[in-house]
Amino acid sequence: MRIDIDTYKEILDTLTRNKSRSFLTGFGVFWGVFMLVGLIGGGKGLKELLSKNFEGFATNSAIIFAQPTTKAYGGYRKGRQWTMEYKDVERLKAQLPGLDIVSPMLFGRGNNIVFGDKKSSCNVRGILPEYAKVETPKLRYGRYLNAMDIQQHRKVCVIGKKLYKSLFPGGGDPCGQLVRIDSIYYSVVGVDYQSGNMSIGGDAEEGVSIPLTLMQQAYNYGNAVHLICVTGRPGVTMSSISQQMRSVIARAHQVDPTDEKAITVFNSEVMFGMLDSLFAGVNFLIWLVGIGTLLAGAIGVSNIMMVTVRERTTEIGIRRAIGATPKNILSQIISESIILTAVSGMSGILFAVVILQLAELANTSDGIVNSHFQIGFWTAIGAVVLLSVLGILAGLAPAARAMSVKPVDAMRDE
Repeated sequence: MRIDIDTYKEILDTLTRNKSRSFLTGFGVFWGVFMLVGLIGGGKGLKELLSKNFEGFATNSAIIFAQPTTKAYGGYRKGRQWTMEYKDVERLKAQLPGLDIVSPMLFGRGNNIVFGDKKSSCNVRGILPEYAKVETPKLRYGRYLNAMDIQQHRKVCVIGKKLYKSLFPGGGDPCGQLVRIDSIYYSVVGVDYQSGNMSIGGDAEEGVSIPLTLMQQAYNYGNAVHLICVTGRPGVTMSSISQQMRSVIARAHQVDPTDEKAITVFNSEVMFGMLDSLFAGVNFLIWLVGIGTLLAGAIGVSNIMMVTVRERTTEIGIRRAIGATPKNILSQIISESIILTAVSGMSGILFAVVILQLAELANTSDGIVNSHFQIGFWTAIGAVVLLSVLGILAGLAPAARAMSVKPVDAMRDE
C-alpha cells in the first residue's frame, strides 16, 4: 500500500489535532504491550530463579529412608525403630532392573570444619561417586570423589561454596590443604559451587562430602545407611516402581510393605511435575492478562479513529469530490491506525525491556546473572507482528465508515 508524503503529513496533522484523545488511546496500547512483554519476561525470570533451587538435581529420582513403623507386622508391634542396611542397595539393584543409580548415604553429627584459625559449621555426608548422577556437582576446583577413594578409605573431602569462602577468604585453589572435622584431618580434593536448595542433608554450599566407607569406620556406623537415593532408567518413572522398592526393603526387615510411613519414598518426579504445572498456569495467566490489556488498547484505537472519521466527514467528502478514490481514503485511515498503534506499542516494548534489564542486573552476584528476565528475539518479533495486525484490525471499521461516505452527503453534513 503506497502512501505519499502529503498523506503522511495529513496523518500527522490529524493526530496533532486530536492529540489528547490520541495520547490516551496510545497510552492504552503502550500499557498493554508493556504488561504483555513485562509479564512474559518476568515469568521467564521467575521460573529460572525458582528452577535454580533444584539445579543439578535429577528430575526422575527418589529418596528412600526409614521411619518408625505405624503398623504391626510379623510379630512386631507398631512404633518399632529400624534402620536400612547396605545390603538393601544390592537388593534394589538385583530385583529392580528399572533403576539406574542406587546410591546410599550417611550423615555426620553436628559437625564443625576447621582450617588454621578459621572455623565454620558444616553438613558432613558420606556418599559414593555414583551420587554425582543424582545431584550433579559444579566443580570450581579439583575433582569429585572417585572409586579409589572408596576402596582405600581415603581421608579426602569435597567442600561447598560457602565453606570455601569462609575457610579460604584469600581465594585460590585449596586442593591439597588439610581441614579438620571431628578431630579427623581430611585433604580437600574439590570445591563444589553447586548452589541449588534441593540438596540432601542440608545446604549444598555448607556441605562436606567424604567417602561413605570412611564414614562407616569413622562414625562406627557399620553396615547401616541413613537413606538410599535412586534414579530411574529412561522411560521408567519413580511413581510406577515406588511400591516395588518399598516391598523389596520391607521383606528384608520384617516391615509391612503397605506401611508407607515406615518406608518413606520421596518422589522428586511429583515435585518437578507440580512445578511445571504451576508455571504452565502462570504462563496462561500472563498471556490472558497481557493480550486482554492489549486488545483493550486496540479497541481504544478503533474508537478514536471512528471519532476522527466522524469529525472529518466534510473533509473526506471534499477529497472524494475532487478525485480521491476509496483506496486513498482506506490507506490514510488504516495508516493512521497503524502509526498510532506502532508508536505506542514500540514505546511499551522499549520501556518493558529497560525494566527487565534492571531486574536482571538486580539478580546478578559475583558477576554472574542468576536469572534472565529479558524476552527472546522471536518473542519481540512476535509482539511487533501482533501490533501490526492489531493496528490494521483497529482501522478496518473506521476505514469502512470513511469509504461509505458519499461526497454530496459529506459536504451537506457541514
